[in-house]
Amino acid sequence: MVARNGESRPLVSRGFFADASNFELRYVEDYSRIQEIVSALRAVDYKIVLTNGSFDILHEGHSMYLEACRGFGDFLIVGLDSDEKIRERKGPLRPAVPENERLRMVTHQRGVGLVTLKYLHQEKWALIKTVRPDVLVATADTYSPEEIAELESEYCGEVRVLERMATISTSARLRRLQLGLAEPDSRVPAER
Repeated sequence: MVARNGESRPLVSRGFFADASNFELRYVEDYSRIQEIVSALRAVDYKIVLTNGSFDILHEGHSMYLEACRGFGDFLIVGLDSDEKIRERKGPLRPAVPENERLRMVTHQRGVGLVTLKYLHQEKWALIKTVRPDVLVATADTYSPEEIAELESEYCGEVRVLERMATISTSARLRRLQLGLAEPDSRVPAER
């Protein structure tokens, strides 16, 4: 049990495993609290999976990706890029959806156990170093082969690389909207 504001509660609650989003439980900002939760999960032999991303304008590809990530273990932690971190990488008009809403949307995804924010000026791989996941899942363009080797030797059991699962990215969808173009017919397979 851990005391917080005078109340005690188990380190790992059934709320993490409920179908409801339980945002107040699943959103954990404090990395030391995440370490406590991970330790409690490991004590009962849970395999911890970590992934990261923007999840801006949540779409089918995001849902399929998160489902695939969860398939690599027992408990999925998602590091969500802060608004400031996204603006630095994608420009001043992004994100399209503010971080508080993106956090809530990700907690609604089946299989997501815990969500936290990743800030612009954090130490490199701060969340990875905190969680030390059994499996770190990323998309093909996230880490170089050298970074993957370093991650696997120092901070996690293995790195799994997945291809993007969306038929259209959030950036491409926003460009189509800006140009006034219709959404492609989803019944027709996309050309590769």
